[in-house]
Amino acid sequence: MKAVCLAAFLVFGLGSAAAADCRLALLLAVDVSSSISDGEYTLQRDGLAHAVLDPEVQAARLPRSGHWVSLALFEWSGKHQSVIRLDWIAMQGPADILNAAETIAKSPHSKTEFPTALGHALGFEAAMLSTGPVRDQSKIDVSGDGPNNEEFVPAVVYATGLFNDIVVNGLAIEANEPGLTEYYRREVAFGTGAFVISANGFNDFKRAMALKLLRELQEIELSDAGHAPKVVQ
Repeated sequence: MKAVCLAAFLVFGLGSAAAADCRLALLLAVDVSSSISDGEYTLQRDGLAHAVLDPEVQAARLPRSGHWVSLALFEWSGKHQSVIRLDWIAMQGPADILNAAETIAKSPHSKTEFPTALGHALGFEAAMLSTGPVRDQSKIDVSGDGPNNEEFVPAVVYATGLFNDIVVNGLAIEANEPGLTEYYRREVAFGTGAFVISANGFNDFKRAMALKLLRELQEIELSDAGHAPKVVQ
């Protein structure tokens, strides 16, 4: 019954997409549940802003052969606690990249007392992708420091079939939960070529996020060249 109700929620929550085409719609989903302190939130937020501005990431993100990337970001925790911090923005030039980074860097810590509802976060992500641009590829980046601990798990969402054309990658922050990277590989990563990057604590978040963004953007070039992305187990 939960799967049926979830599918209905997602279907009726999907709106019409925007008119402009892009190569990739990339949605970043950041954990702000009760296990994330103010200091750890700051490390995530500032790490994201720096990763967006990383020179290699910028070079890969800018348009090539008429292709461009659209980026959005939201914070998630409990089942009804999701806050959009960066609505869809087309990365068509350096000014767009700087605007995205500055918007992320100014984000306040939104939620501090709620659990980790990964399944609900994925439902929100599917609905948010429906408001994004028409695109060739859709990818979701889920970062967090713990497993699901409220209501349905990611597998329930994936069973609806609504993620069949969406790749979900993960960034597991190995700080409070031993073996979280393996959990993310088993429960969160989804779709052809999906992968998980580990951060060795919150101080390592900036490096891990830049590495993940660069890999995702480089996979676009591989796809354009006719090469399939590598599947990482």
